[in-house]
Amino acid sequence: MAPHADTAFSNWPHAPSHLFAPHATYFITSGTYLKRMLFDTPAKRDYLMETRFEQAQRWNWRLEAWAILANHYHVVACAPENAETLKTMLNAIHSKTAVWVNKIDGQSGRKCWYRYRDTCLTYQKNYLARLNYTHYNPVKHGIVKDAEDYRWCSMAWFKLRADPKYRDLVLSMKCDQLNVE
Repeated sequence: MAPHADTAFSNWPHAPSHLFAPHATYFITSGTYLKRMLFDTPAKRDYLMETRFEQAQRWNWRLEAWAILANHYHVVACAPENAETLKTMLNAIHSKTAVWVNKIDGQSGRKCWYRYRDTCLTYQKNYLARLNYTHYNPVKHGIVKDAEDYRWCSMAWFKLRADPKYRDLVLSMKCDQLNVE
């Protein structure tokens, strides 16, 4: 007799596992479908960023770092008590921004977002490296020379608000070896 369906799929090796822990910090990455440059104007990136902030507030996720580019974004965020709201929050962001950008581009029904990946950050060095990676993402992609000059990332905000010792620690973390899809 075949194993019970619930048992067979609970250990499916080809899907990423999700660890949802209250108040844990997550690194979240999502990209546009086929890596299309859908958020290729300041107005489009503004809308995606505003929607990200609105939905984070709505679902009580505290943003610690972000970078929004034309075809993907990265976020480091601290979960609320119910960390399982991550999927609902991301679905709301993706749905709202897809409808809006398709209207702007005159592309009704176009698939905009591909998938997202979330990683629960359980080690301090990994957490600090992902903060640094996110802050510097526009530099990594050659968009700007100084991440503080890119208004759709958190570097300027972080440098202004972080305690100097903590800021120096985060910005000294090596992030060139991170495996980020």
